Amino acid sequence: MTGRPYHHGDLRGALLDAAESLVRERGADGWSLREVSARVGVSPSAAYHHFASRDALVRALAGRVLAGLGDDLRHAAARARGQRADPLRRLVALGRGYVRWTLAEPAVAALAFGPHHDEPGAPHPHDVLCAELDRLVAAGGLSDAARPGAEFAFWAAVHGLATLLRDGLIRLDGPRAVDREAERLVRAVLTGLAEPSHPSRARSAHTERSGVTTTGTSGGQEG
Repeated sequence: MTGRPYHHGDLRGALLDAAESLVRERGADGWSLREVSARVGVSPSAAYHHFASRDALVRALAGRVLAGLGDDLRHAAARARGQRADPLRRLVALGRGYVRWTLAEPAVAALAFGPHHDEPGAPHPHDVLCAELDRLVAAGGLSDAARPGAEFAFWAAVHGLATLLRDGLIRLDGPRAVDREAERLVRAVLTGLAEPSHPSRARSAHTERSGVTTTGTSGGQEG
């Protein structure tokens, strides 16, 4: 069924909005660029002026979703008992926000963390997490020695919990139980990071693509 004719405005944004709606309805693979065009009310040729293929549209949408997630996580951390909240509470809020988002948007999350996406606009979730970990170091909650690569341990743990819950491999009784488990995991990760260990040599695909060096990360070469 064709949507109302689209006459003016941000056609690229309208196509992305329509694609995101279809992802929610059918998953990442259950729709075509022709269907997106019909939903917006334009011809496929008009859509091709903005996206050369369905894959190009998927990449752009994934990048936009990641930027939106980064903004949501930044606000979640800032709302943790106000701007003056201690850095640990901010990281707990960030972890909870990540899990909540994944469960609320399972199909969109699966698309966003697929193998291919355009580089999102700021803020990338990785950058938001790094900033909060740097805040924790500045407050004395994590040592300088433990900081390199801490974002990878944190992200792997929280993403793992979110994915297991999304896929039904872990079951918890309601949102409060999810929040409690997310907090327990965040605290466990940060406690583990405080233990002496070898520095991480993990690297972020995001920072490698963008050429950004993040304070405290381990993207440099070994000496």
